[in-house]
Amino acid sequence: MTLKIGVIGTGAIGQDHARRITQSLSGATVVAVTDIHPQQAQEVVQKLGLNATVYANGHDLIAAADVEAVLVTSWGPTHEEFVLAAIARGKPVFCEKPLAVTAEGCMRIVQAEVEHGKRLVQVGFMRPYDKGYRALKNVIDSDQIGAPLIVHCAHRNPSVGDGYTTDMAITDTVIHEIDVLRWLLDDDYASVQVVYPKKTRNASSHLADPQIILMETAKGVRIDVEVFVNCQYGYDIQCEVVGETGIARLPEPSAVPMRSQARNSVAILTDWKQRFIDAYDVELQGFIDAVRQGEVGGPSAWDGYAAAVTADACVLAQKTGDIVPVRMAPRPAFYGR
Repeated sequence: MTLKIGVIGTGAIGQDHARRITQSLSGATVVAVTDIHPQQAQEVVQKLGLNATVYANGHDLIAAADVEAVLVTSWGPTHEEFVLAAIARGKPVFCEKPLAVTAEGCMRIVQAEVEHGKRLVQVGFMRPYDKGYRALKNVIDSDQIGAPLIVHCAHRNPSVGDGYTTDMAITDTVIHEIDVLRWLLDDDYASVQVVYPKKTRNASSHLADPQIILMETAKGVRIDVEVFVNCQYGYDIQCEVVGETGIARLPEPSAVPMRSQARNSVAILTDWKQRFIDAYDVELQGFIDAVRQGEVGGPSAWDGYAAAVTADACVLAQKTGDIVPVRMAPRPAFYGR
């Protein structure tokens, strides 16, 4: 059975997912697309050679009889509306982050899915599908370094545009650490704090950069995340877990060591899409395979809610300088542990 997918939103990530479904992955085909700019949707159909219908809006696409699963890759504020519509139709839905732009919106999705009685939603957090993070989790879960005590992380970008704001360091950037560290440690957050080091001269006048996010988990693990979005030298993701009996680090992406021009060097990536390109493939193939088996796995609507609540606390901590508690609703038994 070939899974028939409809794609809502044909911007960069929507086009990329449509391309990988068509050219790289197996078991699925794109049969419907829509975008707020209809001409762009039509151009994507032509460019990728899709046998797909262009719909006027996301609701018509979700309702289409031949659409068996939905990809939501539209503008963030539309995600909640389309995910809820897919749940109402009983159709599996893969939603790029954010699941919703507010924690309340995420909770409405959680409640709708629980009422439906079966998982339908996968959130597009791709880092748990990265082979480096999976190797690191295996080290932790197999007790090779003992119980985790401290985690040191860094999320560095070479530069960002003038439209990037201080709160986006949380909602667009550190949100990935917020999600993947919950998964890596099998833990929730208890409190957060944000502190500001000396500002780089390469940041826009309105942007605080770098920032350090301090988090404590329910089990007492202390986490520090340096986010530095104008580091200049490259795209660099670091994670070191300090355990009771050892230390484990996220592996560096494969690169060829070079000895040239009196230097010993290893190239550093500058494009975040290249750093996690394989993870995107594995993530979406996993969604396709699961849906074909009548299931949905991966990061859940509850994970999307947990990330949103924690991000809200971090943004508040940015503004107040206080240690802010992370207060989540009780986890529904529906989502297990």
